Amino acid sequence: MLHFIEIKTDHKPRARQTLNAILTLATAVLALVYPDFLYLIAGGYLVALGVLFFSFKMPSLVSAIPLVTGVLIFVFPELIPITFGIFLAIFGLILFFSFSLSILGVLTFVIGILIYMNPDSIAYFIAAFMLLYSVNNLISLFKGKEDS
Repeated sequence: MLHFIEIKTDHKPRARQTLNAILTLATAVLALVYPDFLYLIAGGYLVALGVLFFSFKMPSLVSAIPLVTGVLIFVFPELIPITFGIFLAIFGLILFFSFSLSILGVLTFVIGILIYMNPDSIAYFIAAFMLLYSVNNLISLFKGKEDS
């Protein structure tokens, strides 16, 4: 006997994508303008991203990764290259395997490895990732709006 179970959630992908793109773009600009406050900017972004994921009912593991990473950056600011590099590597693998964003996943993974290997240019790598991610979200948001 075959049974189908359907779970309905109050999921609003366009609202999540818009908020995510705005948050990421604002954080990228802040990281470029104020690289001395990078631990506050990166930690705040990751905590806000985790809260945003929880509020839009993303899977718990996906929501917990940015929260834990953001808290680690706030507590240990000298570990930004390690924590943000590992976060981007994991996030890149998640993008590559689950959300079918293979090019963005590979680029995110490569930027994560570059941050880990070259911690002197971390502000520019983080800003590059965030600009790449926000522009990708905005393009897909406007592309989806035209298709509707």
